[in-house]
Amino acid sequence: MPQLPAHVRDRALSVARRDGQWVAPEARDAATVVLLSDGLPESGGAMGTLLMRRVSTMSFAAGMYVFPGGGLDAEDLSDSIPWAPGPAEAGADAARMTAEPRVARGLVACAVREVFEETGILLAVDDEGRTPVPDDAWERDRRAVAASPGVFSDVLRRRGLALSPGLLPLWTHWVTPEVESRRFDVRFFVAAVPRDQQVIQVSGEADDAQWLAAHDALGRYAQGTLPMLPPTAATLAELIPYADADAVLAAAPDRVVRPLMPHPRLTADGALEWDLLDLRSGNVVVALPGDPAGSEAEGVGGRPGDRA
Repeated sequence: MPQLPAHVRDRALSVARRDGQWVAPEARDAATVVLLSDGLPESGGAMGTLLMRRVSTMSFAAGMYVFPGGGLDAEDLSDSIPWAPGPAEAGADAARMTAEPRVARGLVACAVREVFEETGILLAVDDEGRTPVPDDAWERDRRAVAASPGVFSDVLRRRGLALSPGLLPLWTHWVTPEVESRRFDVRFFVAAVPRDQQVIQVSGEADDAQWLAAHDALGRYAQGTLPMLPPTAATLAELIPYADADAVLAAAPDRVVRPLMPHPRLTADGALEWDLLDLRSGNVVVALPGDPAGSEAEGVGGRPGDRA
């Protein structure tokens, strides 16, 4: 399991001391989707979760296994994106996302767009609430969206599709610690792979993709063979009690979702410890044992500047 680099620990000490030597960068809004599929041979017949390993040249979480997703783009906030009728049109669960309604809608659009770009899965519905079936133009549309996010709304409209947040309810919310050089304010959504669609590994940001049962993924994480960010591991642990994707989707709307962030503090004798904060209230949710496992921004293998 990766260790927290010394220079990142120095930043943590600066944050804990509030000495101003390290100024935390602003966290960028982002979305990620926990894709679920039942009964896959790859996950031993259990509910599987898609994990993708980010390539070693990435400037954030390089070499780590993550759920598909990415940062909010200006195009995700466009009024031209079609939405299915219903309460989602008014705010897409904005209060639970700790976001303004426009940003909340944009985060759902970001989640759907990124998943389509990275996996070929399109989480949208037609006028009758049906998810689309891939056709001969599917890959062409995926590549067009990957090349230019602004065409996403055009692809949806041409296909007679609209976004429906009910397909991907909010599950949890994590913020990158202040000690990192790149930070994201990430909303985690859960979604079942539509029956007529299949994941394809097409993202240039990943060099491996695996369907794994949550308990298997966590076992490999503990052994050090499947490096991942702490929020990814925590989310997988939360999935273990659920037998299938329907159970996860049914549970999601009733979950209490708070923006969570690991935060360093100094004990009375000057030792560095960590708390998990609820950023909405400022309260400590739980004291964390030891340092975080590695650097979220720098991933496996050291600083981004050390890699070609």
